[in-house]
Amino acid sequence: MNKRIHIQSPVNFILPESYEPRVFTEAEPAVDALIELYERNTSFLIDAFSGLARGAPITGRYRAFYPQVGIETTSFGHIDSRLSYGHVTSPGLYTTTVTKPQLFRHYLVEQLNLLMRNHQVPVVVSVSETPIPLHFAFGEGAHVEAAASGLVDMPLRDLFDTPDLTTTDDEIANGEYEPRPGEPHPLAAFTAQRIDYSLARLSHYTATSAAHFQNFVLFTNYQFYIDEFCAYARKLMADGGGGYSAFVEPGNVVTLPGHSEPEGGASVGRLPQMPAYHLKMKGHAGITMVNIGVGPSNAKTITDHIAVLRPHAWLMLGHCAGLRNSQRLGDYVLAHAYMREDHVLDDDLPVWVPIPALAEVQLALEDAVEEITGYEGFELKRIMRTGTVATIDNRNWELRDQRGPVKRLSQARAIALDMESATIAANGFRFRVPYGTLLCVSDKPLHGELKLPGMATAFYKTQVRQHLQIGIRALQKLGAMPKETLHSRKLRSFFETAFQ
Repeated sequence: MNKRIHIQSPVNFILPESYEPRVFTEAEPAVDALIELYERNTSFLIDAFSGLARGAPITGRYRAFYPQVGIETTSFGHIDSRLSYGHVTSPGLYTTTVTKPQLFRHYLVEQLNLLMRNHQVPVVVSVSETPIPLHFAFGEGAHVEAAASGLVDMPLRDLFDTPDLTTTDDEIANGEYEPRPGEPHPLAAFTAQRIDYSLARLSHYTATSAAHFQNFVLFTNYQFYIDEFCAYARKLMADGGGGYSAFVEPGNVVTLPGHSEPEGGASVGRLPQMPAYHLKMKGHAGITMVNIGVGPSNAKTITDHIAVLRPHAWLMLGHCAGLRNSQRLGDYVLAHAYMREDHVLDDDLPVWVPIPALAEVQLALEDAVEEITGYEGFELKRIMRTGTVATIDNRNWELRDQRGPVKRLSQARAIALDMESATIAANGFRFRVPYGTLLCVSDKPLHGELKLPGMATAFYKTQVRQHLQIGIRALQKLGAMPKETLHSRKLRSFFETAFQ
């Protein structure tokens, strides 16, 4: 799917050699072709920039385009109705632009295999009409503007394409994109520029490369959980890995199995805004944990960007305010509904859209609580409640007239209040990423137990480790499920892209 560039005046464009579309009946050679084409076109831009930096004469404007992959089907042929992805809904031409195909190799092979199997048609690799911005051609860690400062007395965007927000949006994921007559339909939820934008932001916010992110993600709003995760991961590595292949910390600091100290990378002098830690496994089947800090804005920001990696599930583990007198500090809350008063997604996902609980995730979380705590069946109710979690954007809501908020919370049957969970769940729903929430009660503001120094000390000391173990175990259970089961049809709308 392309968004066209309209040139205002004649420009002497300097382009790579032309590329004839290629037809493939197997996924792996098709992805190899995408990799070859992408590397050729990005190298063209990088070499041109380097030449100008060395004093080469300016003879025009340099431009190269993203690769694209597409299929065309003329049949309404019935596919396996159990599948939530891997097929298109009607005859037509479907395309998507592709970036970093080496990073997404496994994903692309899987998606293309499903398409060819389900529709019995080949895929076509070609050059799209979407220019590659120079900054994205260089990739992570490049300071293009700084490198160009002594180049010429001319704006960089007069010589190369730069990131363009008019072609970087979430129209497809939001269900708002409508192809113009004669245009192909989108094959994927994210275009190449949208993905490149998020890959750059991930590196900035988390201080780790996108290549390290795993398919199962834990979000937390406290450093206590990160400390426990690091201790758990380092012990695993020292003991041989336990099936994991590496542990990566901010700065891309890598610890390998059989080692208690990192093997590579450079520790960051100051932690980034939302540091990420990765317990890696072959095929990206491991666990990534991110400290998102406090608030729905952070929660939206990080999930906006991780979503382009197409993870298999993400879970929120954190603290919450218990709203019922029967709850105790340290009790667990398993969200089965979300009351959205965070407002950060109102423009993308209206508040009247229900955010359902996902049975596969709920069962994995409940089974993990039983397994780690030893409570089962009716006894589990002693330490865990299932119900509505409300997410608010005002941390000091207690200081306002409480009658309004308390009435709404009571009418919603809410059992807990936090600042991130509904945002993470709503963005999971929006981006078709399975989601879940398991919180721990750290204060009870309606019952005189405020989150003040000393009042939650016992919780911090005793519950964080257990809570983290439950989250890890739940993700391991989800990882053992067939992907076709986990990526269920619950998250798919009337007209969906074929790529998961």
